[in-house]
Parts: sequence; C-alpha cells; structure tokens
Amino acid sequence: MPLLFPDRYFARLTCINVQRDLLDQGYSAVLLDIDNTVRSRETDSVPADVRDWLDCARKAGLKLCLLSNSWHESAFRFSAELGIPVVAKSCKPLVHGYFQACRKLGVRRREAVMVGDQILTDVLGAHLAGMTAYLVTPLSSVNIRSALWQRRVEEHILRNAEPEGLG
Repeated sequence: MPLLFPDRYFARLTCINVQRDLLDQGYSAVLLDIDNTVRSRETDSVPADVRDWLDCARKAGLKLCLLSNSWHESAFRFSAELGIPVVAKSCKPLVHGYFQACRKLGVRRREAVMVGDQILTDVLGAHLAGMTAYLVTPLSSVNIRSALWQRRVEEHILRNAEPEGLG
C-alpha cells in the first residue's frame, strides 16, 4: 500500500463497523485523531453518533487512545472528558507518538489501527510506523490555516476514491 493512500477510507468514523472492520481484522486498539475525526472543528463538540460509536468500541473490548498534534492543555481536558488516554504533542507524521500510544495501550503496532481525517499526518504517520491507517472524511470543512494546502493535496490523492458508508 502506498504511504499516502489509506488502507481503508470511510465517510465518517461511525461508518467503521466495530466488529467487521476492527475486531474481525485482528485489531484490539484504535488510535484516534481528535479534531475533525472525533470532535468537530466547527462546533468544538463530539457528535452524539460519535460518542455512541466510542461507547460501542469500548464495550466490544477495543482499547482507545487519542493521538494529537495539539500542544494545548485542551487535548488533556478532552481526554479526561471522554475517559480516553491521549498522546498529545505527537508531531504526526513522526512515528514516536504512534509508538508511545501503542505502549500506553499495551499493544503491538500490528494490533492497532490509526483513524484520522488527514493523509499527510494521520495516514502517512501510521504507515511510517508500520501500522494500518483508516481515513475518514472530516466532520467539518473548518480547518486550521496550515491544513488548507494539505486538503488540496488530499483531494488529488483521493480523486478516484469513494469513501465507504455513503448511502
């Protein structure tokens, strides 16, 4: 699989079937990007269906860890709010954050999948770390300024790809 192309591409986090797409594939842990994957950048909140998905994943026995590039205290507050451990200041796509998250959860890289909304951070970093990467479409079209050029690159990479879970 090319470094910049996700192993799977979903319309939304909640389109990932916990049993079929995670447990049946041998994954016991999910690393989750925060902004526009779990929490909308537009509303700064977690949609109800995403909260339900997180609860379902936990009840199914999956270990969850937030993986964020944020250097702000808000990542730690968000982690506490959801009751999910976090590796902040991860500097994705550098691999140390992915390794740290796996150590924190007590899993091997092959047992974990990264789920995020950005190719040049989440997908690339997971692949560089030797992990599977699931891409989801962003919860919101609101982006930080530094991500705007990345979105143009992503459009080019995904030009012929259709996310799973539409319709």
